[in-house]
Parts: sequence; C-alpha cells; structure tokens
Amino acid sequence: MNAIYNHIVDSIKRHKKLLAVLIDPDKITIQKVFSFIEKVNASMATHIFVGGSTVKSNVTSTLVNKIKSSTNLPIVLFPGSISQITTSADALLFLSLISGRNADYLIGKQIEAVSKLREINLEIIPTGYVLIESGKKTAVQEVTKTSPMPRHDINAIVDTAVAGEFLGMRMIYLEAGSGALNPINANIISNVKKALKIPLIVGGGIKNKSQIQVAYDAGADLVVVGNALEHSNFFLNDAK
Repeated sequence: MNAIYNHIVDSIKRHKKLLAVLIDPDKITIQKVFSFIEKVNASMATHIFVGGSTVKSNVTSTLVNKIKSSTNLPIVLFPGSISQITTSADALLFLSLISGRNADYLIGKQIEAVSKLREINLEIIPTGYVLIESGKKTAVQEVTKTSPMPRHDINAIVDTAVAGEFLGMRMIYLEAGSGALNPINANIISNVKKALKIPLIVGGGIKNKSQIQVAYDAGADLVVVGNALEHSNFFLNDAK
C-alpha cells in the first residue's frame, strides 16, 4: 500500500531525480486532457499531481479518470479541499500547512477528510507543506489566510521542515505557490535538504529546464512544474 512512496525513496537511493507535472482541474478542460497527457508521456515526467486551491466538487474525479485512461504514470492527489479526494488516483499527499498558523490547515481540514479516507483504498502520504514567499500573493496564501515564510529567514524554514519530519511527516514540500514570480532559491533548498532524512519536494515558479536543474543540483528529490505548462507549449519538450 506504499508503492508510490517506496518508489520515491528507492529513486533517491538510486540517485534518480523525479519530476511531477501538476494539473489544476480549474485550469484544463476535459477536451484538452488527451493531447496534453500525450506531451506529458513524451517528457521526462515521472508523476502526475492533480489538485488546486479552489476546485469545484466532482471535477477532480472526472479529470483523474480521463488522465488515467491516457497514461501509465502514477497519479497523486495534491488536494486543496476534501472535495478533491477521489478513489481513481493512486495516492494522496496528506498535506499539513506547517509554515502557517491557521489551525484549519494544520489539522482541521485533515480531520474532515478522515471519514472519507477511511472508506477508500488510497495510498496516503503525510506531507509537511511549507509555503515560502515568491514575490506575489499566491492562491494558497489567499485561501488559507496564512502568510508565507520570508525567503531570507533560512533558519526558520529549515527548523520548520525538520519539525515536520519530527512530527512524523514522510515528505516535505517546499512551495513558492502557483504563479510564483520566483522559484525557491538553491540556498534554501540545499539547507533544508541537508537537515532532512526524508524526501524533499520543491515546486512553484519553475518555468524552464535550467530552473529544474538548479533545484535538482541543490538537493530537490522531486520537482513539481505546473504554471509554466499553462504558458508554454514547448516546456515539456524542453524538459526532456
């Protein structure tokens, strides 16, 4: 039942870097899924993440089913709310916004999801979610009513990530946010990676292959790209 997580850990042991394409159900139409997933299949992507900050009910399930019919890549839910949980996916990042102080997103929303998650067969991966300022107000910040961590306060970012590990999180996700002006810089990534014993995910503001490589070189085990795909038809080819 830990196939997705175990594969990530095994890839790290083999020094293989991973790339997830994040698909926001609010930003893609069902009609465009097949052609888009064809590009994903031809790229270096190893995972597909599905989720967004504000998604209408039942949209995620329909989208995941459509994606699943077009790819063999693992589909992992990156849910902004309980309405985005679907049995059609392979795994779910059980996120706790450990960089914020809004109890709803630290534990409240997670409790709401438990009754639903108990009834379905879905791999659940506890993940500490750390939001870092990126040069603009992001959807995550708006929805959760929390402030991102200052980029210059690296010690606080590292301590927050390690606290997540100590609390039992199985992965840490450093996030600049959807539409971020700036990706998370290499100094932050490298310092956090050095302090962790669990996988490190990095996403937000990554717009090209060179920025992916910077994140990998700094220590990211899995890089997530999303917004760049909305603005560049050539990004996936470039990311091969």
